[in-house]
Amino acid sequence: MQPSPFLGELIGTMVLILLGNGVVANVVLKQTKGENAGWIVITAGWGFAVMIGIFTANAFGSAAAHLNPAVTIAFAFLRQDYSLLASYLPAQLIGAFLGAVLVWLQYLPHWKATEDAGSKLACFATGPAIRSSGSNFVSEFIATIILIVGVVAIGYAGTSDPDKGGIPSGVTPYLVGMLVWSIGLSLGGTTGYAINPVRDLGPRIAHAILPIPNKGSSDWSYGWVPVAGPVLGAIAGGLILRFFYF
Repeated sequence: MQPSPFLGELIGTMVLILLGNGVVANVVLKQTKGENAGWIVITAGWGFAVMIGIFTANAFGSAAAHLNPAVTIAFAFLRQDYSLLASYLPAQLIGAFLGAVLVWLQYLPHWKATEDAGSKLACFATGPAIRSSGSNFVSEFIATIILIVGVVAIGYAGTSDPDKGGIPSGVTPYLVGMLVWSIGLSLGGTTGYAINPVRDLGPRIAHAILPIPNKGSSDWSYGWVPVAGPVLGAIAGGLILRFFYF
């Protein structure tokens, strides 16, 4: 199999979810080495997961390394070019599902050791600290706009003034990882900061399908929030950037 943008997005997203949801599982499941390590560990783990996911996507053929339909959608609206949606979005969803399955396998004995169904779901999908659909939606909407503006700003800083020297390409994944870490620390306390539709949807489907002992509900009544919030936030972010810069 040859490297390709589709394969890069799929494998990169799979690694993103394996490492991202993996750190959640390490913190919230019982009898792990990282049990109760806390929010700082989770947000740091997600930041590193984004960084490694981008490098992996690059290695497998996706130079863009979006790993997130919100990023793909935002750039589509920003550039008025929707050609990547049909290939990138399915690859990202498949990768997110497979990454969640790998998390399940990695922590296989710990699902039975963990009694709380909510903790098990948290290893797959996001959930609100205080359930209020409107406010939860706004949280995801705002956080995703910051993600999109931040990603574009990082890229813009590398090309806006060639005389000052651009950001080396190998540095960008570190900066995007730090951006996601910052969003998690500052804005993630309300909803768990999905900021990525497939980050929530793919693993939530996996949770519904996998034979997890006493897993409880997959909470589909909330599942629209971490999909709709990031999608609309991405559109808003793309349009804002187009209005001001392009």
